[in-house]
Amino acid sequence: MMEIKVTATGPGPERLWREALAAGRLTLPFCDACGRAHFFPRVLCPHCGAGDITFREVSGRGTVHSTTVLRRKPAEGGDLNIALVDFAEGGRMMSRVDGLPPAEVRIGLAVTARILVEDGAPIVVFVPGEAA
Repeated sequence: MMEIKVTATGPGPERLWREALAAGRLTLPFCDACGRAHFFPRVLCPHCGAGDITFREVSGRGTVHSTTVLRRKPAEGGDLNIALVDFAEGGRMMSRVDGLPPAEVRIGLAVTARILVEDGAPIVVFVPGEAA
């Protein structure tokens, strides 16, 4: 299990997160003071304001908290799902759910994160079901 401490002299939290993602590891920032996870990466905990943050590898399992469908013309790629997903370890991320038609993604759906490369950069998407 990977852990990386954010330091005042090291790379910033966004860079640490992106480097882990590029290496195929899904991490979230956790506050050392209150123990809660958060997303997006930042230097201060949004829950308690502490500045001691450690990135920890997470399972990728989560649950759809909220979802919507962005309606687009077929020539523009068709409809797109946008979802907020709560990770099992804490923290919430906005992304999309692949593997289902956008209108079939529902609140409470169990999902698992996958790292894909799109336009040359790694991104996090979710697929229905829990990882084994």
